[in-house]
Amino acid sequence: MPTEQPTTVVLFGATGDLSRRKLLPGLLHLFKSGLLRDIRVVGTSLDEHTTDSFRDLARDAVHEFGSDDDTEAWPEFAPLLHWAPGTEEAPGLRKTVEKVEADWPEGTSPRRLHYLSVPPKAALSVVHQIRDAGLAERSRIIMEKPFGTDLASAIELNQQLHEVFEEDQIFRIDHFLGKEAAQNILAFRFANGLFEPIWHRHHIDHVQIDVPESLGLEQRASFYDATGAYRDMVVTHLFQVLAFTAMEPPTALEPAAISEEKNKVFRSILPIEPHDVVRGQYTGYRDLAGVDPDSETETFVALKCFIDNWRWAGVPFYLRTGKKMAEGARIISIAFKEPPRSMFPARSGVGDHGPDHLTFDLADESRMSLSFYGKRPGPGMQLDKLSMQFAMHDTGWAGSVLEAYERLIHDAVRGDHTLFTSAQGIERLWDISTPLLENPPVVRPYAPGSWGPNQIHQLVAPFTWRLPFERSWRDPNVAGA
Repeated sequence: MPTEQPTTVVLFGATGDLSRRKLLPGLLHLFKSGLLRDIRVVGTSLDEHTTDSFRDLARDAVHEFGSDDDTEAWPEFAPLLHWAPGTEEAPGLRKTVEKVEADWPEGTSPRRLHYLSVPPKAALSVVHQIRDAGLAERSRIIMEKPFGTDLASAIELNQQLHEVFEEDQIFRIDHFLGKEAAQNILAFRFANGLFEPIWHRHHIDHVQIDVPESLGLEQRASFYDATGAYRDMVVTHLFQVLAFTAMEPPTALEPAAISEEKNKVFRSILPIEPHDVVRGQYTGYRDLAGVDPDSETETFVALKCFIDNWRWAGVPFYLRTGKKMAEGARIISIAFKEPPRSMFPARSGVGDHGPDHLTFDLADESRMSLSFYGKRPGPGMQLDKLSMQFAMHDTGWAGSVLEAYERLIHDAVRGDHTLFTSAQGIERLWDISTPLLENPPVVRPYAPGSWGPNQIHQLVAPFTWRLPFERSWRDPNVAGA
């Protein structure tokens, strides 16, 4: 791991919800853990604050959303926070940053990390403010999704970004890939001789990436109505997870090699055809403030796609995400092919619960499960579905887990692009999305608290959706679990 370099974190949108819930508590945790000790934080937004009132806001945020252990470090962390009034624009920002950086020992040239926690439509104006303030030098920039809304807008966005920053300075964040379980996919695949030989079309029947959300859109309906589930989640999250699942072994476990293998996956995905997509909208969405009463924006999308290479030819990948669904989950499920013939007697139970599955749970508590058939004790040959499960909280490592945003901020400070998306990758994903965006299928209603429109079962046939599970995750703290 590279030695930490002094870093000025410039947090745009510092008073917003993401900053309060994730970024400020995350920076405190990184400071407390010793991963980012040599930092200064400059917050800025259009809200009226002083350095003292910003520190008060940050203190309330870390006490509400941070851990008790981290807040012990607050008295030491608070003096590192500073405020640059957004109303003073570029000159005021530069003045504050220069003042903060003057506190480092003479001869120190701190790196700058600009975090754009702002709405997408404001991103370029912030980029131009950084340019006008002369703060692009020695800097890296973290951008939140979405990265464009189609191929043309993505190309235009990247061109304007590249007028100010080189590609290796840009970090397009995807918090899904910052989770321990997402990275565990790489370890699981490439460190185990048991699984890598069977990770292809000869043994894998299909793959599901399922990210239902139980929350609605009451707080962000106006933004969402111009975006929709496909642009908001599939391009920026689910396809990224798909790349980790499907990529070839990289030549080395380093950012450039991993990014190249991810981009090979993106280049191999066939264009998304409208007849392989189900779009839905939950009942009541059109009644929300900021939503067009005749809106055709999807709050749900499920699709089937294919990767046209030797490893995955003919293997369908099913992706599903939506709002106001039965439960919230983040699941990758690998379905293995069933034996070509069965020697077991009728009614033995074999095949009753579908194929064997390897499941990665990308929720905050990292978990994996391998399901398989085994014989029920007793006379005769009666089979049941069994499972082996692993959970991070079962180990002594649980305290070492970084929250997704914490890991990604730390990686960006170190210049590690492994978990971030490149301009080339994002433009390719918008390219394969063009047939769908130009000719989207009809939006079908679904009831809040359901699993989406009924047409999803036709999409996945002859298979079935992995969620809801046939069994729940075991709780090792409950007797008999």
